[in-house]
Order: sequence, then C-alpha cells, then structure tokens
Amino acid sequence: MTDLRVAIVAGEASGDALGAGLMAAIKERRPDAEFEGIGGPQMLAQGLCSLFPAEDLAIMGLVEVLQYLPRILHIRSRLLRHFLASKPQVFIGIDSPDFNLPLEGKLRRGGVPTVHYVSPTVWAWRRSRIHGITRSVDHMLVLFPFEDAFYREYGISVRFVGHPLAERIAPVDLQSGREAARARLDLPQGKRIIAMLPGSRPNELHYLAAPFLRAAAWCCERRGDLHFVVPLLNDMIRSLFQQAHSQVGHHLPMTLVAGQSLDAMSAAEAVLLASGTATLEAMLVGRPMVVAYRMSAPTYWLAKRLVEVPYIALPNLLAGRALVPELIQHGASPENLGAELLRWLDEPERVEEVCLSFAEIGGTLKYRADQRAAEAVLELLGDAG
Repeated sequence: MTDLRVAIVAGEASGDALGAGLMAAIKERRPDAEFEGIGGPQMLAQGLCSLFPAEDLAIMGLVEVLQYLPRILHIRSRLLRHFLASKPQVFIGIDSPDFNLPLEGKLRRGGVPTVHYVSPTVWAWRRSRIHGITRSVDHMLVLFPFEDAFYREYGISVRFVGHPLAERIAPVDLQSGREAARARLDLPQGKRIIAMLPGSRPNELHYLAAPFLRAAAWCCERRGDLHFVVPLLNDMIRSLFQQAHSQVGHHLPMTLVAGQSLDAMSAAEAVLLASGTATLEAMLVGRPMVVAYRMSAPTYWLAKRLVEVPYIALPNLLAGRALVPELIQHGASPENLGAELLRWLDEPERVEEVCLSFAEIGGTLKYRADQRAAEAVLELLGDAG
C-alpha cells in the first residue's frame, strides 16, 4: 500500500478545528497519511505541511475581499500548479468556498478527487452556485441535517456527518458549571456576568467592537451589578479591541481573557456575539444570546438582495424560528443590543425555555463527525481503512 497523500486547505479558525479533527481521524485509519496545504495551528499540530499562512485567506465581506484579491489569486494559482504536479490522492477543501470551490473544480478536471467539507450557504443565497459545485466536487460533507436533503435534490454525492462541536461541547449547568467557569477566569463574585464576543477577524472588530462596548456602557448605566468578560483570539484581535475601547472612552467593569471563549460563555448569564460559529458554541453550552452583525454599506446592500433565508444565527436556522434575537447593521445599535441583553437577565423562564430548545437541537448534531468525515474520504478512495 502506497502512502496516502492528502491535500487540504482551511482558511478560517473554525475550518482549522474541523481540519485537525479530520486529520486525526484519518491518521487513526491510515497512519501513513501525509497532509499538505493550508491550515492554522491545530492542523499544524496534526502534522500539516502548510504552504501559505492561513491568515491570508481569512478575509470577510463581499467588497472587502477585493483589496486582497491579487494575493488570494496568486496563492490559489500556486496551489493549483503544485497539486497538479504532485497529484495527491485527494484534495479536501474546508469551508472558504469562494477560494476552494474553483480550486477543486480545476483539480478535479486534472484527475484529483475532491471533497468539500462544510456546505457553502448555497441554500441561503446565490443558489445558482449549485451548478458550479456539481462540476467541482466529488463528495460533499455537511454539518447540518437540512443540508443533506438539499444536496440530494440536486443529485450531488453528500454525507451528513454532524458537527464536531456537538461532541466536544456539553451543556454547562447554569449554576454549578457557571461558578466553576467564573473561578477559572478569576471573575468577581456577586456580579451578573455577560460574555462579549465581537468576532475573531479584524473586519468584525472594525464593525462590532465599538457598538458592543457602547451597549455594555448602556447596560451599566441601568444596572450596577454587571461585569463583562471578553475572550479575544490573539494579540492582534486584543489590540484592535483595546483601540476601540480607548476611542469609546467608557470605563467598564470588564475582564479580557486570551481565547477561553467556552469558559467565558459558560461563566455568563447571557452572551453578546457576532454571527458565526460562536453562536453554535453558545447554543451547545446552553447560554441565551444576542446575535449581531455589521458590514460595509456596499456589502450590506448586496447581501439584502441575495440572501434567501429569514435568519442569520445558526440556532435560529436550525430551529426554523427566532429562538434568539439577531440585530443586523443599523439595527445593531447600542440601545437595541443592550435592551435585548437585559431582557435575558430579567426573564428566567424565557431562558429556561430557550435552553431546552438548544439541548434538543444539539442532540441532532451528534454523529461522531470527525470519524464519519474520515470514513467518507477513505471510501471515496476505495479504502475503508
């Protein structure tokens, strides 16, 4: 048996986690597997030979990406030439569909089998992309049950693998679990804790840090028993947040922590956060949340005309109803954000009800995702491991 050579590309922190889990599961079945491509620290720890920094692909927005386009196109062209020459047994693109799908299409035409892990939101907007997916992807791995049915309608080979986070994150008890997390983060006693997660990418901080900080100030003006905990992914994100804090000018009862987002959410009674994977994490931990998103005016103008679903927050999408408030663009004002946060603090029966719904949804996502994804990849290659 020849060594298994896997090309794999992930450009986001969430994709890095998915990629690391998949790599580990593949290595359990094929210890000879070698991985090359693009990934973050978790994939590097699993033995990835990364050809470019993952940060080069972590660009947000329909319009903002234009200024980085020459660099992105250069990276994709280099990867294409490299993988057509080295001919790995399979290419796995993790999320980042605007980068990965065109690369997958060209590699597939060049004889390299392709897997795409994490469905693009083709069911939500730009549905015409499904035709390009059909041409580019040998097999699609999806995280949510409704995505499986969507792809089967179009005759695309697909497997619902569940979401790895559903295995890794268990609901945290609202009392004992909360107190333990507060102790780990050295948060003050006798305060009502709110976790604030303004994003993990610079552009998200640009649009959300100031409104979140002003919302915190608005809440503190009305309640004297609040304390905010802010998990920040890295030094760059921390610096951007501190710049926004200095510009807002409010002195806030606030603790900044390095990463530790799950502990921060576990310690909190409510969470204010940017739309994205963190909303799924908050749901799995079992914390009520207020979801917000802001973007540039041109990007928002385009999004309003292209998006075909009624919700942006994953808990709402999975439930098919508005479980949690989501505030977008001008609706994400400090007053609106603050009012929704205080509602969670003042309505314990509503919190209990929504947390029961969170637990039910989380149960539908537990499918041993890393292992199922690895099985699907190896089966595509005719290797059951």
